[in-house]
Amino acid sequence: MSGIKKAIASIRNVFSVADIRKKILFTVLIIVLFRFGSQIPVPFMNPKLIEGSFSVGILDFMNMLSGNALSQATLFALGISPYITSSIVMQLLCVAIPKLEKMSKDEEGKKTIQKITRYVTVGLALIMAIGYYMMLNNIDNAITPIEGHGFFTAVVIIASYCAGASLVMWLGEKINQKGIGNGISIILFVNILVSFPSYLVKIFRAIGGTMTTANGGTAQMEHWWIGTIIGILGLVFIIAMIAFMVFMSDSERRIPVQYAKRVVGRKMYGGQSSNLPLKVNMTGVMPIIFASSIVSIPATIAAFAGKTNATKGFWGLIANHFVTNTIPYTIVFLVLLLAFAYFYIAISFNPVEVSNNLRKNGGFVPGIRPGKPTSDYITRVLSKITFIGALCLMIVAGLPMIMGIFGQIFGDTDWYILTYFAFSGNSLLIVIGVALETVRDIESQMTLRHFKGFLE
Repeated sequence: MSGIKKAIASIRNVFSVADIRKKILFTVLIIVLFRFGSQIPVPFMNPKLIEGSFSVGILDFMNMLSGNALSQATLFALGISPYITSSIVMQLLCVAIPKLEKMSKDEEGKKTIQKITRYVTVGLALIMAIGYYMMLNNIDNAITPIEGHGFFTAVVIIASYCAGASLVMWLGEKINQKGIGNGISIILFVNILVSFPSYLVKIFRAIGGTMTTANGGTAQMEHWWIGTIIGILGLVFIIAMIAFMVFMSDSERRIPVQYAKRVVGRKMYGGQSSNLPLKVNMTGVMPIIFASSIVSIPATIAAFAGKTNATKGFWGLIANHFVTNTIPYTIVFLVLLLAFAYFYIAISFNPVEVSNNLRKNGGFVPGIRPGKPTSDYITRVLSKITFIGALCLMIVAGLPMIMGIFGQIFGDTDWYILTYFAFSGNSLLIVIGVALETVRDIESQMTLRHFKGFLE
C-alpha cells in the first residue's frame, strides 16, 4: 500500500506543476489525434481484402510498427517509417560530409538539417506510397483490394498515404517542441502498444491449444500441451526481459573524477571527488529502430514490387532468405544492431569535449593525465561498455528471432507457434526503452523545479 501511495503522490506532484501538466496533456492530445488519423480510411480501399496478407513476415512487422494501420489501409498506414529512414540518412551524411558535420554543431545549421530531413521524408513517403500501391495491385486475391482503377484512383491513394506520413512527421515534431519525450519514439511506442492485444491473443490461444495459422486463421493443435508450455514460458520470458531491460538501463560505469583545489579571491574551490557516469545502455532504443528500418528495406521493396512469391533470381533470394524468421535476416539485423550502437554513441557523445570540460573546471581522472590521455581513456571505457550494452540488446532481440526461425522450420506443425515471438524482443525493447526515457525526462524536469524525483 505504501508503494501505491508513493506512486499516487508522485503523479500528484507531476500534475501540480503547470508547465509539466501542459506538456503531458499536449502529448496526450497529439496521441489522440494520431490514433484518430489511424482510423481514417483511404478512399478506394477495401481493408478486408488485404488483412490476410499481413499475418506473417516483414509485412506483419511493418504493420505492428504502424499500429495495424497498414493492414487497415488507413491514412497513417506508412507511420513514422519515412521519417526514421530520412533521419538515419541525414545522420550518416553528417558523419560522411564535413560541411554537414560543421552545420550540425551550430543552432542555425541544425535547423537547416532538420528542414532537409523533412524534404527527404516527403520524398521517401512518396516512394513508399507508390510502392505500397503497386503491392496492393499485386496481392494474390480473387478480388483486388483497390476499388476502382485508373490514374485518378492511383493519385488519390498515393497522395493520401504521402500526406499521412507528412502529418505523422509534423505530429512527432510538435511533441518534441511542446510535449514530453521524443516525438518519434512516443508515436512508435503507441503503435506497438496498440498491436500488443492481438499479439497476446495469439499467445493465450496457444495456451488453450489453438494455433493462429500463417494465413491469419485458427486451427486446433494436435498436441495441446505444446502450446501451453511454450505460451507460459513465453510469458515468463517477456516478464524476465522487462526486468532485465530495466536493470540494464539503470546500470552504469562511473569514472572517478578529482577536482584540484584553487583559490578565487578569498575563497577556495575544488578539492572534491566526483564521478563521470557512463550508462551501459546509453544508446537507448535508437539502434533497434535504426537496424529494424535498414534490414527491412530489401523485403519491403520485394513486397512493394509484388515479388514476395518469387523463387528464382535476385527476388527469389530476397523472398526466401532475407525475410523475417530466416537466418540471414537475423544475422544482418544483429550485426547492424551492434554497428548502430557504436555509430549512435559516436554522434551523440564526444570524449574530447568531455575531457576539455574537465580540464577547464580543474577536474582530472586519478592516474590519467589531462587532455588527450583523458579523452583516450574515456573512449576506451566507452567502447567496452557500449559493446556490453549492444551485446545485451542483441541477446534480448535475437533470442525471440531465433525462436521464430525454429517455428518457421517446423512449418504448419504445432511448433509453428514459436513464430509468435519473432518480434517480441524488438517491440518490447522499444516500449520499455521509450517508457524509461519519458519517465527520466519527467524526472529531470521535476528535479529542476525542486521537487522529489518522479521515480522516488
